[in-house]
Amino acid sequence: MFLGHFGVALAAKKAAPQTSLGTLVLAAQLADLLWPIFLLLGWEQVRVAPGITRVTPLDFVSYPWSHSLALQLVLGIALGLTYFLVRRDSRGAIVAASCVPTHWLLDYVSHRPDMPLVPGGARYGLGLWNSMPATLTVELAIFSGGIAIYLSVTRAKDRTGKFALWAFLLLLVVVYFSSTFGPPPPNERAIAFMALAL
Repeated sequence: MFLGHFGVALAAKKAAPQTSLGTLVLAAQLADLLWPIFLLLGWEQVRVAPGITRVTPLDFVSYPWSHSLALQLVLGIALGLTYFLVRRDSRGAIVAASCVPTHWLLDYVSHRPDMPLVPGGARYGLGLWNSMPATLTVELAIFSGGIAIYLSVTRAKDRTGKFALWAFLLLLVVVYFSSTFGPPPPNERAIAFMALAL
């Protein structure tokens, strides 16, 4: 899942209107922000395996620290507490904390059975990525729904804000379709650097 995570962040604005979109994106994408760092450190592993699913050529061999449900719950609590200490906004803290483990839930729906509940434990996944049409339908529905909810609860203060939002959303769509329909990455290190750049 890619666009779906951003859809969750956009929709979360309704529950926490005072919380910045940047904070909500950080929360919903925290697992994917840590993952490339952990890849480069050798703590987690991925391999390029074209054909392993219809949507992605990536075989997520091991990612117990960035993508286990248990650690996402812990990271969510840590992020929520940090946000509360800095902003003194309990509602925003709860929403940000709640967004972190939604990453596991959406990945559980899309991934093969490679999503760990706890580091070293059993792994689960429903395999949505085995169907390109179903994946596109679900991803675009969550993303579009998130945009609609976001636009219903907030407005740009100026033209810069308006254009920045649409440029951001367009960039996400371009990245999504480029990675989904483009050639597989050359190697695992390139995956980590591309993820960090994003």
